[in-house]
Amino acid sequence: MARLSEHGIRLSSMSPSFLNSNSTSHTWPFSAVAELIDNASDPGVSAKQIWIDVVNEADHLCLTFTDNGSGMTPSKLHKMLSFGFTEKGSGKASQQAIGVYGNGFKSGSMRLGRDALIFTKNGGCQTVGMLSQTYLENIKAQAVIVPIVPFNQQTNILLLQSLVVTEDSQASLAAVLEHSIIKSLEQIHKHFDSIPSKKGTKILIWNIRRAKDGKSELDFETDPSDFRLPEIQIEELKKGLRNSGSLRAEQNIPDMHYSLRAYLSILYLKPRTQIILRGKKILAKLVAKRLAHIEHDVYKPHFSVSLRCV
Repeated sequence: MARLSEHGIRLSSMSPSFLNSNSTSHTWPFSAVAELIDNASDPGVSAKQIWIDVVNEADHLCLTFTDNGSGMTPSKLHKMLSFGFTEKGSGKASQQAIGVYGNGFKSGSMRLGRDALIFTKNGGCQTVGMLSQTYLENIKAQAVIVPIVPFNQQTNILLLQSLVVTEDSQASLAAVLEHSIIKSLEQIHKHFDSIPSKKGTKILIWNIRRAKDGKSELDFETDPSDFRLPEIQIEELKKGLRNSGSLRAEQNIPDMHYSLRAYLSILYLKPRTQIILRGKKILAKLVAKRLAHIEHDVYKPHFSVSLRCV
């Protein structure tokens, strides 16, 4: 029986399969990466830096996104792991939020991999949450379930003793330890400690999406300071652009199409957050200053009012 709302009417549920179908809004993995960077740089988080890397955790290749922003309370983390909730608002003209629909983390993270853990601390509380397709399949869930485990953010205290007891914290902790690649409280504590400030967030994504040949969709080996698309995908992209007339036979494909480092260098007109990819800073290229001719176009919507006589 579905849970009832305060109005005594059943609440809507979200099918676990929606996590995958929702992620298909990103046809390109780099745009999914951009979603996670947007979240870190938006007002309310305002991270000064974000570190992006690939690591091996429990024999799983994992993507990590770590920022030194404001972190989240358990309530805010729950909203981030739910659909359609956002507290970003419009902000000042110079600090407007990029994402305002409450969907970016879900679509971006689930496009890059099937499973994600989020470690976040805001100076008073540190919380781990899990969004995992594998977990939902293993327990045969009929709706999306997001385990969230809060801890008091104190020094010189055992992590188990710092567990904030809520109606589901014990069950959530058991789910994380059983169904994720993190198997102990010590490992959880290690990931909290890896956030380089008292406040911030770390995202750990595993079961990274694979291409049709079974290999990782991203190439981590060709360039140790970059994430690249595999050569076979680059060739397919060249063929598609040439067939469409977008690329002449003698032209090379722009590196932003297959190099995450090149793509991130031109991602923002006015970067708010410094991006460090695999230990090396991204050198932002201010595209507007490199153009020979610049034209400004101001959009002014026009509204028409139709009157109808009855």
